[in-house]
Amino acid sequence: MTDKYHMTQEQNVFVAKRNIIDYIWKSAKLEGLGVTYPDTEAIFNGMAVPGVKVSEIVAVNNLKHAWQFLLDTLDVPCDYALLCKLNRLVGGDNLILDAGQLRKWPVSIGGTTWKPDMPDDQAIRQQLGEIAAIEGTTERAIALMLYVMRGQFFLDGNKRTAMLAANQVMIGGGAGVITVPIDDQREFTRLLVDYYESNDMGELARFVYDRCVDGIAFGNGGASASL
Repeated sequence: MTDKYHMTQEQNVFVAKRNIIDYIWKSAKLEGLGVTYPDTEAIFNGMAVPGVKVSEIVAVNNLKHAWQFLLDTLDVPCDYALLCKLNRLVGGDNLILDAGQLRKWPVSIGGTTWKPDMPDDQAIRQQLGEIAAIEGTTERAIALMLYVMRGQFFLDGNKRTAMLAANQVMIGGGAGVITVPIDDQREFTRLLVDYYESNDMGELARFVYDRCVDGIAFGNGGASASL
């Protein structure tokens, strides 16, 4: 899986900051939040948004803070501690119970009878280390994202946490930004449920690579878009 974009970290940060409201909005929609793009922009800019649920305002603000943290820690390894910190930011202001801590209770997943195993910190650390050894930035980021999504390590906010972690890797390596376009979110969710049940990320990884990697060539060209 070759990288589709070959930006400097500075260029990739520019792309992320330029489109950050759009990325936050798409992430919120993927989680089923009812905010519109104008709502998200207003919340991001600290403006009042009548008619929007307080919990949705908190969720958007938490994503804003998580993105700010992400962009400040691009040279930090995306390890177990960073993953927990991202979930703590995603679930802050009492949005998620025990945010930033591994869940202690079994959970169910909508759309499937499959249930994730209880998380084990040592196993997670080991798997994160193996993923960190993947050479290609995009391949490493996608593997990380899908592993965290399926693991359901936290009581809530797992998809948001997983995507933030993946983008910490992507932007740090100048490989672009992973974001699920609105028109592709239904198919992404279908493939995600299939992945939950099969533990085979191949089809979903290809979909993310083909449809969900954003970036700018900046005149230095993009890599061949092939797996």
